[in-house]
Amino acid sequence: MFSHVVIFWTKPDVPDATEKLLAGAEQYLKPCPGVLHYHCGKMVSSHRDVVDQSYQVALNLVFEDKAAQDAYQEHPLHVDFVEKVFKPCCERVVVYDFED
Repeated sequence: MFSHVVIFWTKPDVPDATEKLLAGAEQYLKPCPGVLHYHCGKMVSSHRDVVDQSYQVALNLVFEDKAAQDAYQEHPLHVDFVEKVFKPCCERVVVYDFED
C-alpha cells in the first residue's frame, strides 16, 4: 500500500477557500483511477499541543503502490484539480508519502 497525505493551508483572502478545496477534491480527486481509499476533511481542533492546528484541510489517498500514485499525479483530473482548485485557493501545501 502507498499512502499520499496532503496538508493544505488556504489563502485567507479567498472567500470560502476551505469549502472550495473540499468540493474540488471530491469532484476531481476522488474519482481518479487507482485511488483505493479517499478521505478528505477539515482540520479538527485539539487541546493537545502536539496536534498541528495551523492548516485548514487534509487529504489522505491510498493506492496499491507507488506506480499507481505516480500515474495519478499525471492524470487529467489531478492536473485539473491543481490548476482549477489548488492554485487559486491554497498558499501552502505539505505532502507526506509512505508505503509498507
